Amino acid sequence: FQWGFGHIFAGGYAAGYYSYKWEEVLSADAFFMFVDNGIYNDEIAKRFLQEILCRGGSRPAMDSFKAFA
Repeated sequence: FQWGFGHIFAGGYAAGYYSYKWEEVLSADAFFMFVDNGIYNDEIAKRFLQEILCRGGSRPAMDSFKAFA
């Protein structure tokens, strides 16, 4: 039981679980944008600040990540 996923898919939680996995993909993409271009890249840091952090929930998260990428 402890190693099963039945509890995830039995009660309508599957979509929520999928969103957690998708968030991990988006977070990894943002992180590797810094890794690939330099952790201390001012241009990328400024874009991350403006397009993701400052926007917050004012627009859909996907729109923010697309604008950042």
